[in-house]
Amino acid sequence: MIASTSPIVRLGVRAASPLALTVAAFLFFAGHNRPGGGFAAGLVLGAVVALRTMAGLQRPTHATGLLTAGGIVAGLVALAPVVVGSPLLDQAVVETTVPALGKIKAGTALVFDAGVVLVVVGMVIAVLDGLGAEPLSQPSSPPVRRGHP
Repeated sequence: MIASTSPIVRLGVRAASPLALTVAAFLFFAGHNRPGGGFAAGLVLGAVVALRTMAGLQRPTHATGLLTAGGIVAGLVALAPVVVGSPLLDQAVVETTVPALGKIKAGTALVFDAGVVLVVVGMVIAVLDGLGAEPLSQPSSPPVRRGHP
């Protein structure tokens, strides 16, 4: 396929990856006040993983670890308020003033979103692995034909 032989495709995917990571970071941090969040950021990161797989570039391979870590993080953040007598998924917000940036708010929902990102990216990697997606630059064996030629 063209993705495995074209240096232009590889260069394009390499050039687009940092831009997509920047967009994913913006979606992740802007998600509480505007559209975005952990799921949207995870989908953008998953698209980067899929593009890098098709172009034959390096990609993460530990889907089980990402899924497990994301589930544990999201589960602990969801259950932590119950331990102190608050409702499930209650959010604690920390507010501070930073000289260069001004007032910054961060809550436990940000940590929950980090778990969601891990789950979504892990699921994309698991789907690619399950479908047998290999980098297209690696030659595959020809299919075995049986019966009439």
